[in-house]
Amino acid sequence: MDLQLGFFASHRGSNVAAILTAIERGDLDAQPKILICNNPDAPVLSLAQRKNIPAYCLNQKNTEQLDDVTLALLRDHGVNLVVLAGYLQKVGPQIISAYSNRMINIHPALLPKYGGKGMYSLKVHEAVIKSEDTESGATVHLVTAEYDEGRILAQYKVPRYVRDTAETLAERVLGVEHVLYPQTLREIQRGIILLDE
Repeated sequence: MDLQLGFFASHRGSNVAAILTAIERGDLDAQPKILICNNPDAPVLSLAQRKNIPAYCLNQKNTEQLDDVTLALLRDHGVNLVVLAGYLQKVGPQIISAYSNRMINIHPALLPKYGGKGMYSLKVHEAVIKSEDTESGATVHLVTAEYDEGRILAQYKVPRYVRDTAETLAERVLGVEHVLYPQTLREIQRGIILLDE
């Protein structure tokens, strides 16, 4: 699959950076086409500027008909795969429908555990710490109308240690996210992972 990527991110964009690094190294054959962010203060906007990627800050406060505008931008930039990377705004149904089986997300847990509405960032890791689970990890999945319920494409496990805090577990999981996301995109590009199964 010829990957023309549209990134959605809300904060630092460390997964966006990991994917761009893989592209720059020649490890991933893909074109970053656009970044959409809902947070005007997000460092990921500066990252996009440094990498010469067109970036737009769009949210309910500054954009009327948000779905229409977002969808038009994705189409104008020739995006064929939307990559959510720490995007904390719910994607509208019109966009999800237009990019059915062409929108992926990375979640900081081993879905189907610790997913769903309100399960993001440290909240996920706090839930794992409160459990008796001995492992956690990251999951790449297709995006559907329901939070974290799309088909799982790839997972990577990490140990959860007795002395872990939510912060130490988060750091370990984020490290594997930076490996798993570019690797999953590479397998999609090579036709090893099929989005339409």
